[in-house]
Amino acid sequence: MVQLMEEVPRDRMFNEGYPYFSSGSAFMREHFEGLAKRFMGTELTGDDPFIVEIGCNDGVMLRAIAQSGLRHLGIEPSGSVADAAAEQGIRVRKSFFEESTAKEILEADGPADVIYSANTICHIPYIGSILDGIAALLSPNGVFVFEDPYLGDIVDKTSFDQIYDEHFFLFSAQSVAAMAARHGLELVDVEHLAVHGGEVRYTLARAGSRTPAPAVTELQEQEHERDLHTLDTLRGFGSRVLTIRDDLVSLLRRLKKEGKRVVGYGATAKSATVTNLCGIGPDLVEFVCDSTPAKQGRLTPGVHIPVREASAFSSPYPDYALLFAWNHAEEIMAKEQEFREAGGQWILYVPDVRTV
Repeated sequence: MVQLMEEVPRDRMFNEGYPYFSSGSAFMREHFEGLAKRFMGTELTGDDPFIVEIGCNDGVMLRAIAQSGLRHLGIEPSGSVADAAAEQGIRVRKSFFEESTAKEILEADGPADVIYSANTICHIPYIGSILDGIAALLSPNGVFVFEDPYLGDIVDKTSFDQIYDEHFFLFSAQSVAAMAARHGLELVDVEHLAVHGGEVRYTLARAGSRTPAPAVTELQEQEHERDLHTLDTLRGFGSRVLTIRDDLVSLLRRLKKEGKRVVGYGATAKSATVTNLCGIGPDLVEFVCDSTPAKQGRLTPGVHIPVREASAFSSPYPDYALLFAWNHAEEIMAKEQEFREAGGQWILYVPDVRTV
């Protein structure tokens, strides 16, 4: 298992002021809506099916399920996004999920046919309690499906900014299979996803209840062939990270000497890793623009780059934009065509530093 060594108290990260709304990206809305339809056509076709989502955010996945009248429950401790989900007609429990929560849900609603989670399980250090809760709440033939950033993609792309306080675990097929087995569960399917820079959707079931798909063995064998979990592989990843750091700082300093304006695009959690590792402050990046009102008027963690509203990007356009939200590059670049037409260039740093 690849994980952080220091845990940030959960209340400091997930609270009433949590600023990320999953429905903010059109691409991600389509992603979650498609999955909801898949669940309704496969796992939620029995008599009075029930689905629970851990970390439902603003309800982007559960919305279609709620509109279909199926029993559902979203678990979301962050008040800002939980309230947004409730306003959509989604049944939400404003709390953290752990074993005791699962038992309370089981007593009130019965077992769940599907337990789902996106970009949440990797946030939770107390993974043993989570999996014991899953085992308690899941119906005999139910599935626990979750998707999170994939260690293989992080290493391949040197996407080191996926490592930050919320991402306590960096999962692989091998580590997920091992941790599932400790709690009476079995990894029965995997699906590689392109979202968020590369993720894997893992499907767990009660041990022996389903036949594992060939994709499980295939991905585990690939991980062994690539030596994904050897120290040498991870040290090589670390060396490439330092090269990116040096190249990015060198580029930004050169642009400053040339009198070019550089701003950041997307005040993401990932950007804090990049700016603090590289020592990038307002001397090199004038400000970061972001469309989320809760982030505007604040400063980025550690290096204190001002965060401004999205309209600041074009008032006037900078010469260069450092794209922190690189995992949405295609969507963002399509939206910001006028920036390119005005002569602007994007700065990317995954998998290496370049301008486009």
